[in-house]
Amino acid sequence: MAGDVTPPPACRGRSHSHPADPVPVSGHTHGSTTPTLAPADRRRARGVFLAVLLPALAATVLGGWLLWPHAGLPTIPSRAQGETYGVATVTGVDRTLPATSQDAQLTATLDGSSITVYSPPEYVSSIHPGDRIQIVHVAQAAPGMTPYMFVDFHRGPPLALLAALFVVLVVAVARWRGFAALLGLGFSLLVIASFTLPALVRGESGAWVGLVSAAAIMFVVLYLAHGFSLRTSTALLGTLVGLVATTAIASWASGAAHLTGLSDEFALDLMSYAPQVRIQQVLLCGMVIAGLGVLNDVTITQASAVWELRASAPHAPRRRLWSQGMRIGRDHIASTVYTIVFAYVGATLPLVLLVAMSDQALLSTLGSGEIAEEVARTLVGSIGLVLAIPLTTALAVLVLGPARVQRPDGAPGTGPAGTRDTAGAGGPEPAVAVP
Repeated sequence: MAGDVTPPPACRGRSHSHPADPVPVSGHTHGSTTPTLAPADRRRARGVFLAVLLPALAATVLGGWLLWPHAGLPTIPSRAQGETYGVATVTGVDRTLPATSQDAQLTATLDGSSITVYSPPEYVSSIHPGDRIQIVHVAQAAPGMTPYMFVDFHRGPPLALLAALFVVLVVAVARWRGFAALLGLGFSLLVIASFTLPALVRGESGAWVGLVSAAAIMFVVLYLAHGFSLRTSTALLGTLVGLVATTAIASWASGAAHLTGLSDEFALDLMSYAPQVRIQQVLLCGMVIAGLGVLNDVTITQASAVWELRASAPHAPRRRLWSQGMRIGRDHIASTVYTIVFAYVGATLPLVLLVAMSDQALLSTLGSGEIAEEVARTLVGSIGLVLAIPLTTALAVLVLGPARVQRPDGAPGTGPAGTRDTAGAGGPEPAVAVP
């Protein structure tokens, strides 16, 4: 006998959606959902951002105009009279000579001719046949000594290969966004080379130079890499406030801790070639620029995280969105603090080794000269990013607010959280007829 019977739960017809399905929202970016703001809320958020960011942009342009260096960097002569440089290929290394010997320890070929090259003893163990080295020809060499001296290794080809590999991978993986990020990187280097460095050599305030440089870079880089959107504007505003806080803290720390910058081995050389430069201001500007990349990273990822949280839970209250965003933010803080510390430890590892072998107490060593500068730079950057994360999260939550949803037919929906309005979609499917 055949008849219509009620199917088991696994066979029953379902409506087009069930409460566990994500609520559809308007706008799609690369296939992912993005939260929808009511037109009035979107206009209000844009108005607030324009009211804040346009004056900040105007202040950045004005600061750049007032601080703009009208002269370039002084030129430091790199070679003495009668010296010529070239690239040779090592063919042999004599490691039997004593460290105090003034005799040539290398044989090499230069333009098809065999020559002998003197190398400082500390480099001999690192040189092998086949290496490409930079050499200098001294026209007035001492009698009995070779006129060719080892200068450094020729590192151009491997570094060029690394750079090419980096560019190819960034564009291949991130595509247009990666290409835009590379353009932003080029713009950042242009700002530093054409504005930041000449302004510091001219003796301008490191705090203002660093803040104007960083703000100009962020205005271009963020919108170029991530597009013009409320999400990007949220990250930009969080970054700018973090930069202001970082600059203020760095200014206080450099004065209160009497960080002079004179402990750096290049400080005296810099002062001799550029008498107007203020080394303490160079140190202060370095603190601001050093934390820029990490600060940008945490603000854009934090804003994106809050946007995705709202997309997955359109009806979640702001308090819940804030709590979830800050849970992600705390992970950002923990991992980024490690990143900053490890970056500085790796960059100053020889100095760290000297500190580890010192017979002084650790606190006494950390408070001395160059080490104190590195400690202050690390702490200032970490404080700036810790402040930027809750601020960016709060801005994102306020901008998104209680987002609306859309029904499948495109009309605004006001149904309970976690459900879809199926009106106009044909209603629930009928039960399945089973023989």
